[in-house]
Amino acid sequence: MGVRLRTTLAATAVVAAALAVAAVALFTALHASLTDSANALAERDAEYKAAVIQATGLAPGTKHLGGAAEGLPPGSAPDGTPPPPGSPPKEAGGIVVISRRVETGKGTVTVVGTASLAPARAAMRTLSAVLVPGIPALLALVAWLTWLAVGRALRPVSAIRAKVADITARDLHERVPVPASRDEIGALARTVNATLDRLQTAVGAHRQFVADAAHELRSPMAVLRTRLELARPGERRLAAGALDDVQRLQTLTADLLLLARLDAREPIRTRETDLAQIVAEEAARARPRTDVRVALRLTPDLLVDGSPDHLRRLVANLVDNAVRHAAGSVTVALTHEAGSGQARLDVTDDGPGIRPEDRATVFDRFTRLDHARTRDTGGSGLGLSIARDIALAHRATLQVVPCPPPGARLRAVFPLRTTTRC
Repeated sequence: MGVRLRTTLAATAVVAAALAVAAVALFTALHASLTDSANALAERDAEYKAAVIQATGLAPGTKHLGGAAEGLPPGSAPDGTPPPPGSPPKEAGGIVVISRRVETGKGTVTVVGTASLAPARAAMRTLSAVLVPGIPALLALVAWLTWLAVGRALRPVSAIRAKVADITARDLHERVPVPASRDEIGALARTVNATLDRLQTAVGAHRQFVADAAHELRSPMAVLRTRLELARPGERRLAAGALDDVQRLQTLTADLLLLARLDAREPIRTRETDLAQIVAEEAARARPRTDVRVALRLTPDLLVDGSPDHLRRLVANLVDNAVRHAAGSVTVALTHEAGSGQARLDVTDDGPGIRPEDRATVFDRFTRLDHARTRDTGGSGLGLSIARDIALAHRATLQVVPCPPPGARLRAVFPLRTTTRC
């Protein structure tokens, strides 16, 4: 259960317990008060009758006192006889009965005083009629008000949670909203923003280090490659292997530098670009594996807003990855999704495929699937990560989609340019 629901249930339970105790105490106190009032009335009735008897001098056994009092009133006891003189008040048939002895000139007379319990019972019934529906209604009102109050108090927390959930490594410059109230929630928002500040500083320093290191490595790598290419004839066989290693280092350095620029979200110079032409040129480029056939199915004149260099790198990385893991063929298809205003690029190979549990991690940096390690002939594990970052920079998506086995299919979806060529 959420905090809002738990707080509402707890507040309602506490109020319900308090109301139950208060209702029991009210019933007990009211019943005792009304009973005491009835006893007092019976006592006064007995005293009045005794005063009348003493004043009139009636003899013992007198039944009527001019309608003012009775020595032995009917119904004063269950058997019609008065209770023993001096006994405590008793209830009989909804009447409180009390007896007193009165000395007169003609002897001792027993006087019975009575009082009706009907008003007390009516008051108790009225109280029950009010509390029985009133307490549940009051509890419902308390629950509703608590739900609203807690929801209003937690609204800034929901806003903070939603903002933090949207912040990624690319959006560390964003901050959570700080409520105007200077309470615990405001302190939480300020603490989260301070943490984001420190995180942004650390990530920025890391990205700058990667960019600087990659940039500084480019010149030594170029010099080393030049010296190896100019090696003496007797050393060229030895230099050939070193050239391959230098080539891999140069590729890795270029990849790291490009990733650093993409992470820094440097603005990309975009222009109207024919995506079909870029896909055709990059797919037709020669690759080390000459035994893999690359088939093309292109829809012409699909225009997008993007950087031609970045889009070439994306297509090249996808095709290189497919060729590296294919058994014998790769299919590159560029189609127009009718009615959606999007272009869909599918790169499919007939290799071992990608397991469902690896479809998300395959885009992580320096990730190589286990079954691809022995087939990898130079990949650094950054190709798909770079392709995904380029796609995100162009407001596109890149993901692994299911396809008939064997093989894997990677799909990039680009928004088409809203205007067409003249």
